[in-house]
Amino acid sequence: MADLRPDSLKRITTPEAANDFINDQIEAIKNQVGDGKVLLALSGGVDSSVVAALLIKAIGKNLVCVHVNHGLLRKGEPEQVIRVFRDQMDANLIYVDAVDRFLDKLAGVSDPETKRKIIGKEFIDVFADEARKQDGIRFLAQGTIYPDILESDGVKAHHNVGGLPKELDFELVEPVKYLYKDEVRVVGKQLGLPDNMVYRQPFPGPGLGVRCVGAITRDRLEAVRESDAILREEFAAAGLEGKVWQYFTVVPDFTSTGIKDGKRTDDWMVIIRAVNSTDATSATIEEIPYDLLKKIRDRIFAEVSGVNRVLYDLSTKGPATIEYE
Repeated sequence: MADLRPDSLKRITTPEAANDFINDQIEAIKNQVGDGKVLLALSGGVDSSVVAALLIKAIGKNLVCVHVNHGLLRKGEPEQVIRVFRDQMDANLIYVDAVDRFLDKLAGVSDPETKRKIIGKEFIDVFADEARKQDGIRFLAQGTIYPDILESDGVKAHHNVGGLPKELDFELVEPVKYLYKDEVRVVGKQLGLPDNMVYRQPFPGPGLGVRCVGAITRDRLEAVRESDAILREEFAAAGLEGKVWQYFTVVPDFTSTGIKDGKRTDDWMVIIRAVNSTDATSATIEEIPYDLLKKIRDRIFAEVSGVNRVLYDLSTKGPATIEYE
């Protein structure tokens, strides 16, 4: 596909270049939107967060952010979105607690593709419900970035809002659509977003739903969330945050025999996955120091209920994929 980036847009690698881009986009957003209202699905990922921060600078309260908590986010992420955007940036933020709605729809569903479709459709339905409650919305902001355009032969609907009902006839606002991910991060840093949001490691659209392998249950989902938080905390303490490309935990849908307090148990296992990659087409394994692995293991045993085994995945991509589903 031909390069669609404007000739005037230079690579954004410095704070100065980011400032120029921010100023240009604020002017462009004001020219496009005027005094109109803009709706944004704010996931908390770097793309939608940068778009939100840009629009807040450009139009303030005329940006309506909708953050949908579907119960498949990592520990502390919904709270961070509220803290950064509502409390610190004074954003017009609508928080939707849809945990029960999503998990009820996913109950008993084990096929990975069916799970993805349910999560995607339900997200669109929840977002559309919130959109209908708003008056005077004419624009929809999206965190489309340049690889989305290159990979989809046209602007890809990002953050799962591409399937909105036709009666919600919004004009798109896509201020970072010609940027690569590394450029988006430079802009986000310059906008004052926190590092753990700007440099957030890759996270799948269905969230922890693809790391709670098989039919999602609330207890296993909580085991994934808590063990993942422990892994991220210990990697950060060991100086591995930002050095390892992606790391997470997985809890499969089967148990194994264990022993605790002299009694036999039948509990879940937690699998640790840590890989390095540049473009996700291939991946190598991070060699975690054994003392760190033991520390993570001991914390998982002590702090995560219903777990009696911790494993470390040594599989490269290929033959394995990075995610389990």
